[in-house]
Amino acid sequence: MKLIIHGGFFSESSQSLETKVAKQNALKRVLTNSYEYLKTHTALETVVHAVEQLEDDELFNAGIGSQIQSDGKIRMSASLMDGKSNKFSGVINIENVKNPIRIAEKLFNTQDRVLGGEGATVYARLNKFDFFNPEIPQRRKEYEAKLESKSLGTVGCVALDANGNIAAATSTGGKGFEVPGRISDSATTAGNYANAFCGVSCTGIGEDIVSASVATKIVTRVSDEFTIDKAFEKTFTELKEIDGFCGAIAIDSKGTVYHLDSHPSMVYGSFDGKTIDVFQ
Repeated sequence: MKLIIHGGFFSESSQSLETKVAKQNALKRVLTNSYEYLKTHTALETVVHAVEQLEDDELFNAGIGSQIQSDGKIRMSASLMDGKSNKFSGVINIENVKNPIRIAEKLFNTQDRVLGGEGATVYARLNKFDFFNPEIPQRRKEYEAKLESKSLGTVGCVALDANGNIAAATSTGGKGFEVPGRISDSATTAGNYANAFCGVSCTGIGEDIVSASVATKIVTRVSDEFTIDKAFEKTFTELKEIDGFCGAIAIDSKGTVYHLDSHPSMVYGSFDGKTIDVFQ
């Protein structure tokens, strides 16, 4: 069993050492809790469990503490993919819910598995997900001062369970001050993808990740018998050609845990049941 999570990118210019340490401690807490959960649950259930905890922590830009868009509203996206069934579900630009990943989970066994905008929010209400305002004072302060946050904070998790199944989940509160209607990579297969061979969750600039189709390419290459490091290397070489900004975490079916980013400030951590490694 293996587990890896990420909490987006860390900006030395806009975040304090105190925040850096707090994020590292938060990742350790989520890794410990989620690995214990993984012992008795599937990879699919575990990635949802882990991402929900990250959404509930205002240190990260997903769920509580999401960025405010240019019209003063928060819209969030999240997705879920199961490597065993190759099914994908997600919500795009959903408003006023606490945990977008839980709505993505609810959609997983339905016929219409990806919903956006008002339709996603209406679906949440119809399925007993209560109104919740995810805005925190710091985000309002940033918005009112017209200061774009540099956190680039998506959160995500990839898990390999005891039965060898892989799943990936990703959630984001957006980049902040974007045009309403803008769609990130987080609820697409470019940013969140898994099959029987590998699972990947991305963070960074959504437009770059979609343009390079990062998660899909890495997983496809591992499926085509690339080693995971070579799959990352080739994909990130292509990303560099468009000057792309991205970080990605992954686990393959052999249990290899891997990470790479285009800028050395990604917040991530992994746990194999013995050693917790947290980096930033």
